[in-house]
Amino acid sequence: MRIISGKYKGRHLVSFKAGHIRPTMDRVKETIFNKWMMYVDDARVLDLFAGTGNLGIEALSRGASHVTFVEKNAKSIGIIHENLESLKVDRNEFLVLQKDVLTFLRNHTETKFDLIFVDPPFTEKMAHDVMTAIAASHVFSETTLIVIESIKQERIDDAYGSLTCYDRLDYGDKFLSFFKVPG
Repeated sequence: MRIISGKYKGRHLVSFKAGHIRPTMDRVKETIFNKWMMYVDDARVLDLFAGTGNLGIEALSRGASHVTFVEKNAKSIGIIHENLESLKVDRNEFLVLQKDVLTFLRNHTETKFDLIFVDPPFTEKMAHDVMTAIAASHVFSETTLIVIESIKQERIDDAYGSLTCYDRLDYGDKFLSFFKVPG
């Protein structure tokens, strides 16, 4: 895995051996950032099911002001910290939380985020539950953009509360769905 663009462009993330992690492919990551190019600079980003920190670190590389990484797996938390340390990312630019994502969404009452990346484990088929929890949470505002990866066999609706899917891209075995509050 490598950083595609920005101040860490071309840098590789640390190697890992962990069966629970399935990092976002470079072409999928590039699609996300091409669509959101004009929104990343100075954004507050939430990386849910952060895994290696791949998406959040790409956002930092491209000018995001802060990323909150949420991941419950201890091994993944270690990998995120290794990646941030190897790139020498300023500690004021990130927060790493070892928490269950659904619990985090239920309890979060602080900052609203500009961009939200959601990459739940495909084996748990929880995209619908996560989007339902996001829609009921305080993590987004009327200008927040959300992207979620899901496999074709799992449920992902076109709307969750005030959030509406404005684009869906097909990547063979999975979808990339983009949500926002219309307006």
